[in-house]
Amino acid sequence: MSIQRTFSIIKPDATERNLTGAVNAVIESAGLRIVAQKRLLMSRREAETFYAVHKERPFFGELVDFMTSGPVVVQVLEGENAVMRYRDVMGATNPANAAEGTIRKKFARSIGENSVHGSDSPENAAIEIAQFFSGNEIVG
Repeated sequence: MSIQRTFSIIKPDATERNLTGAVNAVIESAGLRIVAQKRLLMSRREAETFYAVHKERPFFGELVDFMTSGPVVVQVLEGENAVMRYRDVMGATNPANAAEGTIRKKFARSIGENSVHGSDSPENAAIEIAQFFSGNEIVG
């Protein structure tokens, strides 16, 4: 296995309930290291750029509204097979289908308010990381 990086967002539904530390504990207990992290208010432009892949989908506007509704915590995670490991740790998008112990099973309110985002491939992780972090902000 190779060490890789992935991107994570702790979404507004989780930050408003002060779950950043609890989510981070699940991430770290899964063997992933948080090598960069910052709390920010995502601008409409940042959210539209980040979710551009969904631009033609009916939920795009609602997604952008949600992601700009409150603070988020953007993160770079590092570890062996980090992309897939974090996807496993997050759990299914629908928290009703998520495995016990996963972030979404523990904390998500619904499919839309599902507490976290994680990259779906190493290529997308690199793009997503670059949108929010410069190289000197990532300290591994």
